Amino acid sequence: MGEAMTFKIKVNDVEHEVDVDSDIPLLWVLRDVLGMTGTKFGCGRALCGACTVHVNGMPMRSCVMPVGDLGESSVTTIEAIGDTPIGEELQKAWLDLEVVQCGYCQSGQIMSAAALLASTPEPTDHDIDTAMAGNICRCGTYVRIREAIKQVAQTSQGD
Repeated sequence: MGEAMTFKIKVNDVEHEVDVDSDIPLLWVLRDVLGMTGTKFGCGRALCGACTVHVNGMPMRSCVMPVGDLGESSVTTIEAIGDTPIGEELQKAWLDLEVVQCGYCQSGQIMSAAALLASTPEPTDHDIDTAMAGNICRCGTYVRIREAIKQVAQTSQGD
């Protein structure tokens, strides 16, 4: 068991103080302490991607990241990704192409896609498949996910 203490964490550009054990996963701090339920629990072992958030802009699995390891890092969740130009375009593409079926994995999918497009604005199919490989969709919407990412990349090229 980790040591219970107060942590200051920055989530979606807002600093929060949370009283939790140092080894509690970030996922449960987001969901149970801060009430941000957009980030989902899937496997609890960093295998499915449903819990993906950005930590300093990098996609990370919040289900295995102890809150005590965050330090000064900045966390972005699905609740705020739409405030970024890429996130806004991804959410629009997700709706335009009707990507979502059950929707459970989609917050993690969008977070991984946003990180991909931030680092690789013109991804190839291989880039997309590699970046998205850790995100499982039980409904099988992978083709629509890839097309939505391509749509955003093509739209962004015109800027």
